[in-house]
Amino acid sequence: MGDIGLLVDGFATALQPLYLLYALLGVTLGTAVGVLPGIGPAMTVALLLPLTYSLEPAAAFIMFAGIYYGGMYGGSTTSILLNTPGEAASIVTALEGNAMARAGRGAAALATAAIGSFVAGTIATVALTFVAPVVADLAVQLGPQDFVALTVLAFLTVAAMFGASPARGIAALAVGLLLAMVGTDSLTGQQRFTFGLPALADGIDVVVVAVGIFAVGEALYVASRMRKGPLPLVPVGGSWMTREDFRRSWKPWLRGAAVGFPIGTIPAGGADVSTFLSYSMERKLSKRKEEFGKGAIEGVAGPESANNAAAAGVLVPLLTLGLPTSATAAIIIVAFQSYGIQPGPLLFEQEAPLVWTLIASLYIGNLLLLVLNLPLVGVWVKLLQIPRPYLYAGILTFAALGSYAVGASTADMILLFLVGVLGWGMRQFGFPVAPAVVGLILGPIAEEQLRRTLAISQGDPSALVTSPFAAVVYILLLVFLAAGVYLKRRQSRVEEELVHDRPETVPAEGNRS
Repeated sequence: MGDIGLLVDGFATALQPLYLLYALLGVTLGTAVGVLPGIGPAMTVALLLPLTYSLEPAAAFIMFAGIYYGGMYGGSTTSILLNTPGEAASIVTALEGNAMARAGRGAAALATAAIGSFVAGTIATVALTFVAPVVADLAVQLGPQDFVALTVLAFLTVAAMFGASPARGIAALAVGLLLAMVGTDSLTGQQRFTFGLPALADGIDVVVVAVGIFAVGEALYVASRMRKGPLPLVPVGGSWMTREDFRRSWKPWLRGAAVGFPIGTIPAGGADVSTFLSYSMERKLSKRKEEFGKGAIEGVAGPESANNAAAAGVLVPLLTLGLPTSATAAIIIVAFQSYGIQPGPLLFEQEAPLVWTLIASLYIGNLLLLVLNLPLVGVWVKLLQIPRPYLYAGILTFAALGSYAVGASTADMILLFLVGVLGWGMRQFGFPVAPAVVGLILGPIAEEQLRRTLAISQGDPSALVTSPFAAVVYILLLVFLAAGVYLKRRQSRVEEELVHDRPETVPAEGNRS
């Protein structure tokens, strides 16, 4: 009952009028930016991250929770009305949802996406409430060699699961690890890879890299690939969900939550894998298989539920172990670190009021998301009509101002756009950016724990694998890699079926990594 009491205290904080205002602002901003074409949730969170820096921690994380859930939901509107998914996880939503919109049932598609996101998000947040403290209690007992194993697990699974090939993922990871080594060595006091520049002596700010590689790099990449001319916006037509729509949607909502949350908690591909698995499941279970590819409401309800459930699932390893299993999760770690807080086993002990306020705000943000999005669909549709030159110029300007506000340094501005060009180049040549950010964030932690392990064992490298927990983690690493390969192949088969059914489907123009 102790955790329930802490959750109640978290609600007492999050339900204060001022904090409710921050939650509403976060949900509104997250949805407004996430709904823009070509902008995925990782870019949304990275772009809006500097907005929270002037707030005290509780207000910042309440607002950030709203931005996180709002950004996850916003992409469904773009997918349904523009047939332009902002990320791989929204491809199937674009397939079925846009077909429904072109058939005059856009309102029903948006409604089932919104309600499914609420149902799955609530179920997954309840699971997070009970699972995360248990994992944190177990993680407190881990030694440095166990954390080395966990970081290796995160490195290899993220590198292998993101992007088109494991080799490119590992190359992207190496870029992130190299950036993490820039600065002054905390043990020897010597400068590494600074080229004699004083601005690099303290290392490269993670926030600058996150905003640069996601917001600036993504904006350059998407803007360079966008089609010329007006976007083919499908008007929101038809009535909201009928009784028959509810009857066909409630089971996919629950099944999507059941698929999304556990996949989100493990490094096996994240939300995109869970949405494709959910879509494949609904096709197999449906009695109306002939409608799939032509506007089946189950094909929107299930994947959107899985997407939002996975969003809550990634918070389990993030809060309890400090391990990101998705690109968006890596940005969330940056948010914690900007306040001097390191997610991990001690987080639930050292920052219990803040953590439980964050979890309570997830419930509140999820409810606000439903209340906000159903009546305001028309407003979001207006945002889709923003001319794209203005849109991406605004993104670049906002990213520059936000990064400058962090340290008021012109050197950070130069780094921002250099990293942005790097992010554009990685996307242009098919290298995923998520492993690079994970390497930058976890690199210093892995180095510190590795040194501690070798110091304790007096240089004996066998200490890295002789711990029972570490040995189990390395075994799980092999299992996760095998499972990830299998899930990716399943996803590829579903994608091939989608292309066969709908060759005109528009591929994701945003962050596919």
